[in-house]
Amino acid sequence: MTPNPARHVVVRGAVRFAAAIVAVALALSPAAASAQANDAKVLRVAFPVAETGFDPQAAGDAYSNYVNRVLFDTLYRYDYLERPYRIVPNTAAGVPQISADGKTWTIHLRKGIYFADDPVFKGKRRELVAADYVYSIKRILDPKMRSNSLQAVDGRFVGADALVAKAKETGSFDYDTPLEGLRTIDRYTLQFKLAFADYELLSNLTTTALSAVAREVVEAYRDGSGWVMANPVGTGPYRLKDWRRGQRIVLDANPGFRDERYPAPADAADRKLVAGLAGRKLPLVRNVEISIIEEAQPRLLAFQQKQLDFVAVPTTLASKVLDGDNRLNPELAKDGVRLERSIQPAIAYMYFNMEDPVVGGYEPARIALRRAIAMGYNVDDEIRVLRQGQGMAATQMIPPGMSGHDPAYNGRLHYDIGAAKALLDKFGYVDRDGDGFREQPDGKPIFLKIASGTSAQDREVEEIWKRSLTGIGLRVEFAKQKWPDNLKAARLGQLQMWQLGNISTTPDGFGMLGLLYGNNAGFSNLSRFRLPEYDSLYEKARSLPDGPERLKAERRMSELVSAYAPWVLTAFRYENVLVQPWVRGYKYNPTHQYPFAYLDVDRGGGAAPVGDSARADAGDSARKP
Repeated sequence: MTPNPARHVVVRGAVRFAAAIVAVALALSPAAASAQANDAKVLRVAFPVAETGFDPQAAGDAYSNYVNRVLFDTLYRYDYLERPYRIVPNTAAGVPQISADGKTWTIHLRKGIYFADDPVFKGKRRELVAADYVYSIKRILDPKMRSNSLQAVDGRFVGADALVAKAKETGSFDYDTPLEGLRTIDRYTLQFKLAFADYELLSNLTTTALSAVAREVVEAYRDGSGWVMANPVGTGPYRLKDWRRGQRIVLDANPGFRDERYPAPADAADRKLVAGLAGRKLPLVRNVEISIIEEAQPRLLAFQQKQLDFVAVPTTLASKVLDGDNRLNPELAKDGVRLERSIQPAIAYMYFNMEDPVVGGYEPARIALRRAIAMGYNVDDEIRVLRQGQGMAATQMIPPGMSGHDPAYNGRLHYDIGAAKALLDKFGYVDRDGDGFREQPDGKPIFLKIASGTSAQDREVEEIWKRSLTGIGLRVEFAKQKWPDNLKAARLGQLQMWQLGNISTTPDGFGMLGLLYGNNAGFSNLSRFRLPEYDSLYEKARSLPDGPERLKAERRMSELVSAYAPWVLTAFRYENVLVQPWVRGYKYNPTHQYPFAYLDVDRGGGAAPVGDSARADAGDSARKP
C-alpha cells in the first residue's frame, strides 16, 4: 500500500494559468525540443510529483513504485488483460503448493532469469535464485530499513518476530540467521511457514515491495539506512538509464530480459485493443521518458500538444476535457483520443498524529477536537469545487470495487458547523482571551500545523482548510516542503496533520485497514494510531477468508475509525486517463496505471519529446503537490 500524493484538485487564477501556458508553449516548441527519429520507440509520460527513489523495499510512494515495477520482478503478478483480475506466475514456475492448514507454502522459481548487468557482478551473469526473495523479504523486516511495506510481512513468518526483536536490541539485523518461516529448500525453491493462514499473502506477493533484489548490489550501494535508491539492479524489462531527481527519469529496455511475450487475449474487445501485439517479445518500446510536471495546466497542455502518450487528467481541469456527463469533449474525440475512467482503489484523507500533544491522544477531549475538525470540513464542497465532481465522499477506509468494501456502511462525519462548534464548547475548547480563536481546555493556545507542498494545488487545499478551521474558531498554519520531505517527516512522526492518499496496487482491500494497525505505526500507519480493539480485530480478520465473519470484523474496525477519528475521511477519487490514438495495447487498470512494458507507440509523423526546457520552465512556474 503506497502513499499517493496526487490527491487534490485546484481552481487556479487566470494570471497563473496564462503564465504556465506561455512557459510550456515556449518550452515545447520545435526549437526547444530535441530531434527524435521516428523509428526510435520512446514512450513519454509524466508524473505529477517527484519520485523518492528506486529501492522496492524502501520506496513508499506510488510513483517510485510505478518505476520499480518494471525494474524488478515479483513472484506473481496480475494478468495484464484478464478481468476479473487473475493472479498468474511471474518469476515463479507455477502456483504455490499450500498445505492443508494454509500455513506452509512452497514456491518453485523459473530457471534462467538474470539480473541486469552491473559492475558489482564482476562481468558474470547473475541468476535470480530463491535466496534473493528470502533476502528481500528480510530487508522489509529489518527495523533499520523502516520499510513502508512492513504490514505485508510483519508477524507472518514463523520465527521472524524473535529475529526482529534481537535486531532492535542489538541495532543490527542478522541476515544470515536461518529463519524457519522463510527459507530456501534448494537453489530454485522457496518455502514459507506462516504463523496463521494468510489470505492476503498471494496478492501481497504481486506488490513491488516483495520484488527480488541482489544482496551484493545492496551491500555495494546502500546508504546509512540500508537503502539503495539510486542504483536499482533488477531482473525486470527495463533498467534505469538516466535520473535527474524531481525532473526526469529515463528507462532503457533491459537487453538481458528473459523471453516474455505479450499475452494472447481471450476477450473479443481485447483482441481489437491489442491487435498485432500478441506474441511479441516484451517490452515493446525501447525507452520510457518520464517527466516530472508538477502543475496541472502544463501537464495537460503537454498531452494536448502531443508531447505525452497518455495522461491522468488533473481533476482541477476535468471540465476542460469532459462534458457534464463525464464524456470526452468532441475536440479530443475527433482527434482519436480515448478516455478511460474508473473509481481508483484509493482513499484520500487528512491524518492526525496520534502522538501529538494537541491533536493526538485517546481521551474524550482530544477525540472531540478531531471529530469537530472533521465535522467542520466540507467534503462535498471539496468534491464539487476543487475536484470538479471527480470523486465521491468517502464512507469508510476501503474503496468501492475492492474486497472488503461494505456498501451498506457509511461512517463519514457529515459537515455540520453548528455541531462542530457545540462539541468544542462542550469539551472546553473556548475563546478565553477574545481574539476569535479557541484555547485548549487547560487554557493553553491551540496551534494547528498542517503539512503541505509547494504547488498551486497545495495552496488551494490550504485555503479550504484555513476557511474550514477558522470557521470553527481554530487557528492553523501550514508547513510547506516537497512531497518526499513530507513523507520522510511523516514516517518519523514529525508532522501534526497531513492530507494525502493511499492507493492499492491490488484489488484486495484489506491492506487499507493496515494503514491504522498499531504495529505499522511510523511505517504505513503515519497517524501512529494504536487501539487494542482495532489491532485485535485486524489480527483476527487477516487470518479469515473473505466472507461474512471477516466483513463483520472489518465493519467494526470502520466504526472504531469513525469513533476515534484518527483520520478525516475525504474522498474516493475518480481517475480519468486520456490515451493518444497512436498508443497501442493500453488497457486501463486502476491498480496498474503505468503498464510500460505492454505499450507500443506508432506516431507516424512523430511528436517532439518533452525537452529539458519544458521541464525546467513548467517546474519553476509552480512546484509539485
